[in-house]
Amino acid sequence: MRITLPSGTPAEIAHPPGPAARGLVLVPDIGGLRPLFDEMVARLARDQGWVVCAFELWPGRDDLPTLESRLEAARTLDDERVLADAVAAAEATGVDPVGITGFCIGGMYTLKAAGTGRFARAASFYGMARIPDMWRSPTQGEPLEALASPSACPVLAIAGTDDPWLPADDLVALEAAGVEVVRYEGADHGFVHDPDRDAHRADDAADAWRRVLHHLSGAEAPSQA
Repeated sequence: MRITLPSGTPAEIAHPPGPAARGLVLVPDIGGLRPLFDEMVARLARDQGWVVCAFELWPGRDDLPTLESRLEAARTLDDERVLADAVAAAEATGVDPVGITGFCIGGMYTLKAAGTGRFARAASFYGMARIPDMWRSPTQGEPLEALASPSACPVLAIAGTDDPWLPADDLVALEAAGVEVVRYEGADHGFVHDPDRDAHRADDAADAWRRVLHHLSGAEAPSQA
């Protein structure tokens, strides 16, 4: 179901069939809110018994119809607005505790949101640990600085070892910041969330989801497949 956050940002929310055990905020990839994430929200709500809310990263930006245009415009995203929408999405779930997860640039914002103090747990799918040079701007803060906040929640990071957006040194930096990092050998960027991508790896994706859901639920982490 589509809702509108107080900022005017569109969001998709789904409730489980019965009482909700917890909430989850989902931050989409650079492509923004679309059927892929509508379906993911519905599936997670149904299968996990959580209230799940995903919000649009690009509200009102009809001038960005292509991936290339969004990659160029990523430096115009404003942390203050995006993180406020993440917190508002958490409030929209109407339950506590609330976790947060996200993919690619949404994974980067998941790392930043982990430091807000609003979320119980965070799981980042290949989110950038450092702002890429082409995205640096006064409105973009560093994820590693957010993770240094005393109020930062436990964080799990899913990463492929062949991901140019998240190199090995950055994974070490995440671990130094207290993040649990799970590496998938030979996996490229975006290998989990979209089966239509060439980078998709079904077995690794299934294992990554299993680990993320255990982490977000507060359960003991399963062994890696």
